Amino acid sequence: MSHSNPVLSPGIIKGIESENRFVLAPMSRASAADDGTPTNNMADYYRAFAEGGFGLLIAEGAFTDNTYSQSYSNQPGMVTQAHMEGWKDVVSAVKNVGGKIILQLIHAGAVSQHVTETCAPSAIRPMGEMLQGYGHRQGRYDVPRAMGSDDIARTKDGFVRAAILAEQAGFHGVEIHCANGYLLDQFLTEYSNSRNDRYGGALENRVRLTCEVISEAKAKVSSDFIVGVRLSQAKANNSDYFWPNGEADARVIFQSVAKAGADFIHIASEAKGYEHHSYTNDGTSLTALARKLTGLPIIANGGLHDTGLANQIIRNEEADFVAIGKTALMNPDLPKKVMSNKAITEFTFDAFSRGVSIEAQAAWEHENGSP
Repeated sequence: MSHSNPVLSPGIIKGIESENRFVLAPMSRASAADDGTPTNNMADYYRAFAEGGFGLLIAEGAFTDNTYSQSYSNQPGMVTQAHMEGWKDVVSAVKNVGGKIILQLIHAGAVSQHVTETCAPSAIRPMGEMLQGYGHRQGRYDVPRAMGSDDIARTKDGFVRAAILAEQAGFHGVEIHCANGYLLDQFLTEYSNSRNDRYGGALENRVRLTCEVISEAKAKVSSDFIVGVRLSQAKANNSDYFWPNGEADARVIFQSVAKAGADFIHIASEAKGYEHHSYTNDGTSLTALARKLTGLPIIANGGLHDTGLANQIIRNEEADFVAIGKTALMNPDLPKKVMSNKAITEFTFDAFSRGVSIEAQAAWEHENGSP
């Protein structure tokens, strides 16, 4: 490891070597075709980050079924053969310049602004309101339909099939999205899950669906295909949320997903950054705890274009990789800039003037908050 710049040292996740510790964070773009098929524009977009030196890319969340999972209009999917073929072109564009890429898989659940009927662990209206420009629906979120056992089985099948298709498209792996207030996180969260079956009540039950998705996906893909998980405390529609029992909750969650077979843990920090929501409400570093408890590669997130902070986190063994979000939009060559000691351009919404739609801006704000 480079003593002066650990973030530039090589890293590894399950046999996949990364030339540095910079990861492109998954960011919604709303630029797929109407049916969710990735476009040539998306291939160009992801190739730019690979050319810019990012050691690993995590592509934006793809919906996992054609019934309830889609979050917003023009979100990419991984459900059909056409979706897979479209993503194959994206993967080829990245691999042709030496890049490595993972696909995030996501189910919106109660916070969908696309489907006319939403489903969730319980019939509880989500906090907040739908965002302007984010899909075609506005106003308060609907009260979702509580999912039955058949719904849960179909949801798992959707994630598993999407993982299989992702491997067929050539991705190095997938990231299961249990963060930011989407479906799997809705199961995890006590105020959105009032079930009294094996998926509700105790935290061990509320994390069960995520664990089953991880283990069932791993059973169907090749042994060298990566299946990681993204977790967060804060939510897109509740940015001040912390796991109520702090470190005790974190221990249950991290040990559960590791036991299920997760190959990495990516801890998202929402808009307030690493130094806020990467700590529990009782002051424990989530990334350091996850690394200590599980021994898995840990991806940290939140303002980590600050290379001093990124280097400190890696040097202190609090995390293994740093995921860069909005700053990467302005600096697709950020790793190369760090290598050559060039200035990093600060994020502004000018990023969205370069052919990125208002839907993409609203989608980005929904997942990350305003800068």
